[in-house]
Amino acid sequence: MQPRRRYPSDLSDARWELIRPTLEAWRAARAGIRRPTHDLRDLMDAILYVDRTGIPWRYLPHDFPPWQSVYGYFAKWEADGVFDRLTGLLCRLAREAEGRNTEPSACLPAPRPSRPPPPSTSPTRASTRPRRSPYANATSPPTPSACF
Repeated sequence: MQPRRRYPSDLSDARWELIRPTLEAWRAARAGIRRPTHDLRDLMDAILYVDRTGIPWRYLPHDFPPWQSVYGYFAKWEADGVFDRLTGLLCRLAREAEGRNTEPSACLPAPRPSRPPPPSTSPTRASTRPRRSPYANATSPPTPSACF
């Protein structure tokens, strides 16, 4: 089988090595009877392709795994918090590369709740009835009172 062609949205080898342990640990924790059929890197590349191009899942190019499998993994990873763990991991690595402590030393206080908006008042209605045109006759409908 020939290798899949590379897309600009694909992970580089260095970036893949950063996230591979997290995805492999997730898969190992769910090891069952059935052997996995799709490569984790191909699945992640397909998810990134959909994210970066904005296409519907069904329009995924045929050199990626089937869209149903890709979406299934995406939904499971989202539900299990895998993307949150990857975000945290990458933030810690970025802080470490900048020579800072991996955990933030300060935090922002929770925002105070804003004041509730003042109660809305219904628009005041005119106390007098609208005038009928002197030219109105019995066949023309009266002016609706809600129109002003």
